Amino acid sequence: MSRTLADFNQLVDAEQYFEFFEVPYDPQLVNVNRLHILQKFSNLIKERASELRGLGEAETLNQYRLAFQQAYDLFLTSNSLQQKLFKVFNEKPQNVVLLSELGQS
Repeated sequence: MSRTLADFNQLVDAEQYFEFFEVPYDPQLVNVNRLHILQKFSNLIKERASELRGLGEAETLNQYRLAFQQAYDLFLTSNSLQQKLFKVFNEKPQNVVLLSELGQS
C-alpha cells in the first residue's frame, strides 16, 4: 500500500499512526500513553527537522516511521512521569510542600 505525506497529514489518533506506519502495538499501553507517545514523536520530528529537510517523500515517511517507533519503544520501558513531556509535569505546584522536601534545609 502506497502512503503519502498527504495521507500522513490526515492522521488523527494514535491507532491511525500505528496502522499507517505498520507498527505493532499493545492497545493497553497505547490507551495509557497515547498523548505521550504522540508528543514524543512530535518532539523527535522537531529535533530532526534540519535532517529531514530536502528528503524525498518516501524517505521522509521512513524517517517519521523510525521516530514513531522510537517514541513508542520509549514507553515500553518508561512512563509518562519519568519522561515529563508536558508542562504540567515540569512545574512545581504553588504553595505546596512535598513530603520529600520535609527535613531538608
